[in-house]
Amino acid sequence: MNITGNTVFIPGATSGIGLGLALRLRDKGNTVIVGGRRTDVLARLAEEHPGLGTVEIDTTDPASIEAAAASVLARYPSLDALITMAGIMRPEDLRDPGFLATAEATVETNLLGPIRLIAAFLPALLARPSATVITVTSGLAYVPLPLTPTYNATKAAVHSFTESLRVQLAGSSVQVIELVPPAVRTSLMNQENSPIAMPLDDYLDETVGLLEKQPDAQQILVERVRWQRDAVAEGRYDEVLGVLSGRYRD
Repeated sequence: MNITGNTVFIPGATSGIGLGLALRLRDKGNTVIVGGRRTDVLARLAEEHPGLGTVEIDTTDPASIEAAAASVLARYPSLDALITMAGIMRPEDLRDPGFLATAEATVETNLLGPIRLIAAFLPALLARPSATVITVTSGLAYVPLPLTPTYNATKAAVHSFTESLRVQLAGSSVQVIELVPPAVRTSLMNQENSPIAMPLDDYLDETVGLLEKQPDAQQILVERVRWQRDAVAEGRYDEVLGVLSGRYRD
């Protein structure tokens, strides 16, 4: 992916990593459109960040995805990048049958959302001379945080889906990149001030730098996430799982 001159749609980019990445990419000379459910938040972002496009989208609703895709492609026919950023992360107690509602919502948002987005936008991206799909997984796709079992599972599934997508699109005009964040100081799991999470600006600096230096990358891995990403290959899986098992316990 070239770091400049793109037209990029990022659903789920009204806060946290998504918004930060949207603004960094805009500042690199890209046309960026962010998507979200709340029209008031979208209006505020458009006012606060001139040049940032907005579109209403609920990535848990197939009809909303189809409507947003039609709107984005009509307004931005040169769209050549999709970043499937939207996601939720919630704790679950698997001993309590009530966890099922959280699990279903997590699958709907974190797994079906990206799959539906790719289905909606891929035909248009394939028609471009050069295009990019960026999925967003997590270090927890490689070693799970036991407190959030369905979140971990969806991120592992998106990783697997991304690998298959890349193989199927080999030889096409579409590059497939997997963004693999560690824990980052965002509102996800109330980690804004967590000492064990990576500062947001540091994560964005390193990520954009890697995108710039590695235009042919298949994965974007900041150093902080390699502790999880490389645990199996380095024989540290049980150690890392043990550390994660002790985190966020009540």
